[in-house]
Amino acid sequence: MIYYIIVILVVFASACSQMLLKRGASIEYSSFIKQYLNPWVISGYGIMGLAVIVNIYCMSKGVQVKELSIIESLSYLFVPTLALFFFNEKINKQKVIAIAVIMVGVVVFFI
Repeated sequence: MIYYIIVILVVFASACSQMLLKRGASIEYSSFIKQYLNPWVISGYGIMGLAVIVNIYCMSKGVQVKELSIIESLSYLFVPTLALFFFNEKINKQKVIAIAVIMVGVVVFFI
C-alpha cells in the first residue's frame, strides 16, 4: 500500500516539474542553449528523471504497470490545479467535467 502512496506523490512531483518547465519556457534567453539549459528546465527534467526511477522501484515492489498507468492519470487533476495557482490559467466547465470523468474512472478501476 505504501508504494501506491509513493506513486501518487511521484505523480504530484511530476506535475510540479511541469510547472518548472513552463516557467523556464516563459523566460526569453539570449541563446538557444540558455533557453534549454537554464535552472528551471534542468530542475524540471531532473525531477522527471527521479520520478521515472522511483516508478521503476515501486513496480519492482509490486505495483503493476496497469495500476501505475491509471494512477498517473491523476496528473490530469494535478497539472491544471497547479497551473491555476502558479500561472492563473483558467479552468472552464468543460475541463472540470473532463477531470471529474477521469477521476471517476480511476476510482472505478480500483474498486
